[in-house]
Parts: sequence; structure tokens; C-alpha cells
Amino acid sequence: MKSPDNPSYSSPASGHAGRTKEVRPFQVMAILARAQALQASGRDIIHLEVGEPDFATPEPMVEAAVAAMKAGQTGYTPALGLPALREKLAQYYHSRFGVTVSAGRILLTPGASGALLLLSAARLEAGNELLLADPGYPCNRNFARVFEAHGKLIPAGAGQRYQLTPADIHQHWTAQTRAALVASPANPTGTLLSPPQLSALADAVRAENGGQPGSLWVDEIYQGLNYSAAPQTVLSVADDAVVLNSFSKFFGMTGWRLGWAVVPESWVPALDTLAQNLFLAPSTPAQYAALAAFGPDTMNILEARRAELAQRRSYLLQALPSLGFEVPVAPDGAFYIYADASRFTHDSLNFCTQVLEETGVAITPGVDFGDYQAGSHVRFAFTTRLERLQEAVARLQNWLSK
Repeated sequence: MKSPDNPSYSSPASGHAGRTKEVRPFQVMAILARAQALQASGRDIIHLEVGEPDFATPEPMVEAAVAAMKAGQTGYTPALGLPALREKLAQYYHSRFGVTVSAGRILLTPGASGALLLLSAARLEAGNELLLADPGYPCNRNFARVFEAHGKLIPAGAGQRYQLTPADIHQHWTAQTRAALVASPANPTGTLLSPPQLSALADAVRAENGGQPGSLWVDEIYQGLNYSAAPQTVLSVADDAVVLNSFSKFFGMTGWRLGWAVVPESWVPALDTLAQNLFLAPSTPAQYAALAAFGPDTMNILEARRAELAQRRSYLLQALPSLGFEVPVAPDGAFYIYADASRFTHDSLNFCTQVLEETGVAITPGVDFGDYQAGSHVRFAFTTRLERLQEAVARLQNWLSK
């Protein structure tokens, strides 16, 4: 019988399952909504909050999608995606990273979120744990919660580059832990895990989980947006790791909602069945657009954009400390700077709200990314052109000096 002591309890008044109370709102979306409302009223708003650069999807990809739709390619694809695109991804792993991956292990999904949905459904039972770094992308732990498991947040400060370490794995792994999820490059910090670090993490999870494959899940969603080292994949050092990736970030397809996962071959039948039931198939136009993602024309566009993002990063890395924001660890990838704002606040949500209202600059509070030192940190997304970043810095400088 359900009761308030039961985690699945829902009150008659709300009608919602109890888990909905434990899934926190993503505060950046409220900030974005307020920023858009201010914009609609005539205010000039500089958006440094949401992780979506000001680049449209490359034209060769758009043209490929349009051509496919005109040719009548608008029906369902197989649940795990077009075989041709799965094969393209296998070729991409070989040509770019020197890694051999069977196309049969690559699953196409509605965004990387769709991949994590499948993994959580297939691998996590009620009461299980998924180890995660704090700070980290907030939605990841909520996927575990939806399946009555728990995202176990492990404090990871600047001293360890905001990443989990083998020592963290050994300390926090319990009989209920099923996997550890790390990100490289990471959101919100932009830090990377080197191949030796990834190899050590894979060894640690194997040791704790009896050598079971798939115990290490690696979010490589920002792969390709690298500034200090060439892009890498965990598959180069741990073929039994699980990879989550997406066409959203490096490939510029945020609104198309297309991602992928690389999983152990033995998992594929169960994940195929779940995909058929949970979302039937990924977007067909998005998959045809993605078939053009790996051509030389598209890759040249994407590399030029990465170079532009690198310029924006360099500017903010010198500008933010001059304003009083400390950047303990420079981001190696992605398009974020995670800054220590303790000189100004220990209530990052209130601070970001005030900054938006009084300067028209939208940034993200650290409370979106976990609990550890969250009140004294903020995230800047360098997702708008350099002139706008310069204007944002000027506004902040004027406001903070008052």
C-alpha cells in the first residue's frame, strides 16, 4: 500500500508520482524564459546561459535532409537507426580516432538523452546507484531517478579538475552501484579526461564491479570541441566502456535531436526492444542530414567554427579574472567557463537573476550542476560572437564596480 514513507507515493492532490518531486527544475530554463521576456519587452539581452552556439546547422547537412524529404524519405527507420548512418559512424571512429567499432554496436537515438534513457532502463534497477561528479550535467542523475535508481553525486573540486578519480570509484562504489558516468569534455567545466585517466577509471570500475563490461559510461557529447588537445574517445583505451554522444554540439544539430551510443554487443537486442517501445525510431530527416556530417565540406565548416569558439574562450579567460571571477581550471573543451564567483556571492541563483535584471547578461547558476560549492559558482557559455562577449564584460564591469 502506498504511503508518504514510500518513495513511489504521490499525494491525491497532485496526482503526480513521488519521483517528480525529486527531479529538480533546470534553473537555466527559467533564466532563459525571463531573458526572452525581457527581450520581447525591448531590452537588449546577451545570452551566455544556454549551451547552444549561434551557428546554424551546416548547409550541406540541411541540403541532405531536404533532398531526402523531397525523395520521399519521411517514414520510420529501424528502431536503432539507418544502417548507412551506423556504418558512417563506425568509419568515423576508425578514420578520426583509429578505433575499430562494429556498426552493430552503434545505436542511434533521439538525442543523447534518448541514449541515456535506454541505458538507464536496461541497466538500472530500483535502488541501484549511478556514480556522477558534482558538478556535472544535472539531467543525468534524473534519468536514474525516473527508474527508481539514484544518481550518487561525488564532490569533485578544482584540485581534481572537477572529474571523478579512481580513488573516488573505490571509495564510493557499493553493492548497489552499477556504473559510473563521467564526461569528457565536461559540462559545466569543459575539462577533459586524458586516455591514461580514462584507462585508470575503466580499471577501477572493472575491479569494483567484478569485471563486468559497460560499468564505465562516458559522455563524449562535446567531443570535437577541443582546444588544448586532439579529440579522444574512451574506446581507444577501454573497448568495453559505454559511449554517449550526439550530433548536437560539434555537428551543430541541437534542434534535430539525434544522438548515439556505443555499447557492448550483447546489450544490443534488449536495447533494440526498448527503443521500439519507448520512441520507435530516431527522426528520419535528422538521420539523413547526419549522413552529410562527415564530408570534407561539412568538416571544414565545423573546424572553422571550433577555431572561432577558441577565440571566444581565450577572450573570456583573460577578461573574467579582471572582473573578479576566478577560473581555477581553464576549460579544455566544450564552450563553457565554470567560474568561482565567491567574491560576489554564495547564492548563485539570486546572483544570476540579479545580473540578468540589472545588466541584461544571462548566465547560469552553479546550483544547476549539483551541490558542491554550487552557491559560489556560475557558468559562462561563450556561445555568442566576440563583440557581444566584449559588451557583456563591459556591462558586468560597470555593474560590479558600483
